[in-house]
Amino acid sequence: MGRMSGKVVFITGAARGQGRAHAVRVAEEGGHVIAVDICADIPTNSYPMATREDLAETASLVEKHGGQAVTRVADVRDRAALSAAIDEGVARFGRLDGVVAQAGICPLGTTEPEAFIDAIAVDFNGVFNTIDVALPQLTRGASVVATGSTAALIPGTLDSAAKGSGGLGYSWAKRAVASLVHDLAVVLAPKGIRVNGVHPTNCNTPLLHNDAMYKTFRPDLAEPTLEDVLPSMPHMTATGIPYVEPEDVADMVLFLLSDESKNVTGMQMRVDAGGYVKRRPQQPAF
Repeated sequence: MGRMSGKVVFITGAARGQGRAHAVRVAEEGGHVIAVDICADIPTNSYPMATREDLAETASLVEKHGGQAVTRVADVRDRAALSAAIDEGVARFGRLDGVVAQAGICPLGTTEPEAFIDAIAVDFNGVFNTIDVALPQLTRGASVVATGSTAALIPGTLDSAAKGSGGLGYSWAKRAVASLVHDLAVVLAPKGIRVNGVHPTNCNTPLLHNDAMYKTFRPDLAEPTLEDVLPSMPHMTATGIPYVEPEDVADMVLFLLSDESKNVTGMQMRVDAGGYVKRRPQQPAF
C-alpha cells in the first residue's frame, strides 16, 4: 500500500519539470493523476514552453510507475478548460483527493507591461482558477498544494521593475500565492480541506535554464552560459548547492498530499536549502 494508494490528484503544469515530478511521485505511491499543461508558448515568455509530446511522456511515466493518467491540454487562465479536465478525470476515477497548482512562468528579459500581466495571470490567477474549479469536487481529507517561490519571498531578488516587468509580476504573483494559502487554509479548515504552499529555490528545470534567467545571474555578460552562472547560483542557498532537483520538491508535495500531513495546513514549506533564512536572519515571528 503506497502513501497515495487509490487517491486522485489534479496537477497543472504537468508536462515537464516540477509538475511531471509531482505526477510521477504520486504514481509511485499508488495514486492517479489528472494532468494538464498549456503545451503552447506565451509570447512574453522568452523560453519555450512544454509540448504535447512532453505531456504524453508524463502520462507514459505515470503508467510506468503503476498509476493512471488523464491528460488534457489546458491553459490555467482558461477556467472552462480546467473544469473540463477535472470533469473528465472525475468521470474516469470517481473522485478527487488533491490539487497541485504548479503551472507557472517567469518572463524575464523584458520591460513590456504585458509580461507583468502575463506573469500574474498564470502564476496567481492560474493558481486561483485551479483551486476554484477543483473545490466542488474536494471533500474532507483533501489537500491543496500551491507552488510559490523562495526568490519571491526574499526582498531584492526579482521584486524590482528595474530588473524587468515580468520578474516583478512573477514576484508579486508568488507572494500573493503565499497570502492565498495562509487565508484559504483558515476558510477551508472547518471542511477538513488542507491548503499549503511549497516554495522552491532555484530548481533544475527549463524555468531556470534559459538565456534570460542566466542573464540575471551574470548581467555583466552578453550571452552567459550555464558554466558562467554556476559559480553565482549557490548564492541563493545556504548549503552551497546551485539548485534543487524537481524530485526534491516532489517529496515535499507528496508529504503534503498524503495523510502523513493530515494536521498540517496554512504552511509555507520552503525547499530552498536554507536560502530564505540565510537572508532573513531575524528571529521567527510567533
